[in-house]
Amino acid sequence: MSISTKAGDKGHTSLYSGEKVWKDDLRVDAYGTLDELDAHIGEAKHLIHDVNIRHLLIDIQKNLYDIMAQLAFKSEVYANPIEEKEAEQLTEMVHDFEQRVDLKGFVLPGSTVPSAKLDICRTVTRRAERKIISLARQEDVPEPILQYVNRLSDFFFILARWIEKKENAIVYATHH
Repeated sequence: MSISTKAGDKGHTSLYSGEKVWKDDLRVDAYGTLDELDAHIGEAKHLIHDVNIRHLLIDIQKNLYDIMAQLAFKSEVYANPIEEKEAEQLTEMVHDFEQRVDLKGFVLPGSTVPSAKLDICRTVTRRAERKIISLARQEDVPEPILQYVNRLSDFFFILARWIEKKENAIVYATHH
């Protein structure tokens, strides 16, 4: 089976559930932005030396695949939907890293190469969240998807700060 249609798609694509939609459909735009995020996370894994953090990023990538697949199903129910517990786990990790970092104010992003990549992940996550919200205003989007993506940007932010703290590289935007 080839990934190329050879005939051209004339601006259409098929969802996993079979419907043909325009490639700029909100649903395609939402899961396409998550796909972009997934690629950035893939690069981030090569910049981070902590094996535990790399495993966390792999788990996030697996969750993103479930969310992308769930968004690509319109008339059918995806078999392995993201659940509220995944968003809760992210929230717990955010709280754990917040305690480790103990931020003192606004920070300038990207003080190290790995933290800069995580800040890119954060901003792409925020864009994906906006696209998913746009979709949710027109169609039903399960609440756990919205919760997970919202928490994910927080996770990337605090993880970037933790990496900077470990290297004594946090730069605050304001003077102390």
